[in-house]
Amino acid sequence: MTALTWGLTALAAACMAFGIWQWVARRRMIQQLNQMLDRAIAGGFAEDRFDETEMSALESRLARFLRGSAAARKAVEGEQAAVKTLIADTSHQTRTPISNLLLYASLLSESDLTPKQREQTQAITAQGEKLSFLIHGLVKASRLEAGIVAPLPAHNPVGPLLEGAAEQEERGAQAKQITLRAMPFQGDAAFDPRWTGEALGNVVNNAVKYTPVGGTVTISAQMLDSFCRVDVADTGPGIPESEQAEIFNRFFRGRDACTAQGLGLGLYLAREILTKQGGYIKVTSKPGEGCVFSLYLPREVQGAGEAT
Repeated sequence: MTALTWGLTALAAACMAFGIWQWVARRRMIQQLNQMLDRAIAGGFAEDRFDETEMSALESRLARFLRGSAAARKAVEGEQAAVKTLIADTSHQTRTPISNLLLYASLLSESDLTPKQREQTQAITAQGEKLSFLIHGLVKASRLEAGIVAPLPAHNPVGPLLEGAAEQEERGAQAKQITLRAMPFQGDAAFDPRWTGEALGNVVNNAVKYTPVGGTVTISAQMLDSFCRVDVADTGPGIPESEQAEIFNRFFRGRDACTAQGLGLGLYLAREILTKQGGYIKVTSKPGEGCVFSLYLPREVQGAGEAT
């Protein structure tokens, strides 16, 4: 065997030995990383290397990250607890004064009043009811945001959801001579009936509220690949494009909505309820041509809430 052959054989053996060493070292590092992550998941991670190696540096960085994550989690839990307490206190502390305000206004309205006094009493009642509705809506929105309550989606038929929303708003539609109809639909989606019924009811209520006398509001649904889309179409004035990105924000009232009763919470709550179930809502509209609000309900359960 020539010297060149010996040299090539030695080089090949050295490369193979180096490759095996690299493989063993990498495998050992992966095992150590897995052990570190297992201890971190179990909540018992602590640094056990204090040298100049890369693994020691990695352990140190992981320990700092976990300590920071634990502190951040603790801070979030503290904030959530404070929010829960605030919501409970607000709900409790305002319920009795508002109820008393409405009670005394009702008793006062039964007294012998002058026309001016009766008008003022009616104004007190209207403002009290508005305040009660506002507090109720705020508490509900805050409880959803904080995760105190959450929808529990499950497979349910969509048809009764449409019919329930139409029945709920039928009286208001009749008062304005609006044709309100729910189109027949066969099919299931994944949603919480009570919460989703409230979301759809808020959208239909808005449609009836802003559709002029003699108009039409139609509730329909169609099945898509991943969602069931519920449409609420009206023949109202429509929404300017400049406002369409903001109408789902809390307390937003459009330029043309200022004369109608409302607090700007209905569409916000509808969006929150749908988002909690893995769905979403959008609007299609042109001024003067009405609106179509589309509620997208997942066909499969995306995740379960903790409480209703």
